[in-house]
Amino acid sequence: MAAKNIMIVGVGGQGTLLTSRILGGIALQGGYDVKLSEVHGMAQRGGSVVTFVRYGEDVAEPIVEEGQADVLIAFERLEALRYAHFLKPDGALVVNDWRIDPMPVVIGAAEYPEGILEGLEKEYKVYAVNATEEAKKLGNSRTFNLIVLGVAAQHMDFTKEQWYEVIERTVPPKTVEINKKAFDVGYTL
Repeated sequence: MAAKNIMIVGVGGQGTLLTSRILGGIALQGGYDVKLSEVHGMAQRGGSVVTFVRYGEDVAEPIVEEGQADVLIAFERLEALRYAHFLKPDGALVVNDWRIDPMPVVIGAAEYPEGILEGLEKEYKVYAVNATEEAKKLGNSRTFNLIVLGVAAQHMDFTKEQWYEVIERTVPPKTVEINKKAFDVGYTL
């Protein structure tokens, strides 16, 4: 199997690192060689966070090159726009249809771009979900990342039961059931 290249992008505090650990865990469980890499923005909270997850029979390095991502998981619209060029031409862009204003927008030095999803849909296969609102319906808005992961899981070769096993081993014990429910929501969208 050729290496599968996954990128997860978001801002600090959105669960990017937890999601990459779940992805790495399921690839290991599947018997693959796995490489992970994280790139943190300037701020611990609110800065860009990018993780690369590569898995396959033999993976030499963790970094996904531009134009090589099979799946790009974006937890926020502007982050999707910022990193969409990493996707392969037939790659899948799974994006949380949510807006978080970066600091230049907050202080009035820049404007948040309009029509991000519409522009991305002209170039890429976009699977947009308002995971933040869906997570609020579940009673825990912090689980939106598992909803987005559930959507992305449909583009990978693992069973729902395998995902459940890795979620159970990775998230804090008291949050296992709500995270599995959130994953289910995304998996069925």
